[in-house]
Amino acid sequence: MSFYINAVSAVSRLFGVIAMLLTASAALVVTHMVVVRYFLDGSTIWQTEYVIYALVAATFLGSPYVLLHRGHVNVDLLQLRAAPVARRAMQTISALVGIAFCALLAWSGWEHFHEAWSFGWRTSTVWAIPLWIPLLPLPVGVGLMVLQYIAEIMKIQGGAR
Repeated sequence: MSFYINAVSAVSRLFGVIAMLLTASAALVVTHMVVVRYFLDGSTIWQTEYVIYALVAATFLGSPYVLLHRGHVNVDLLQLRAAPVARRAMQTISALVGIAFCALLAWSGWEHFHEAWSFGWRTSTVWAIPLWIPLLPLPVGVGLMVLQYIAEIMKIQGGAR
């Protein structure tokens, strides 16, 4: 059990770093876009699209890290007032609902990714990148959230929370 929790936590931390790098790269690309467009009077074809895809990818890929550090929005008024057994039950039920939602979203995201990959779809922009690239972070990120939720349930049941 401890090995699983440590392994999933390490993967979540890794994807947290990836999300941070994607966010930083988006900030650099926005800066580049401003300089090219307003100071050099040049064309910016790919920058806006890259920033959108990078920030969406950072959101999905970074979500397991946020869950690891309990950073998601949480209404815990009842949990704080409940007895320890009731608190663990509420946290477990909440995590199970999170698993159900994330598993459904991961499956749906995988279906869209697979279609884009199989049929060679591209974005309908001038950049025209393969559509599977911006679609992949959804199933990967929320799939990792499922694994992180399982680790969180293990922590709850083991008394680590």
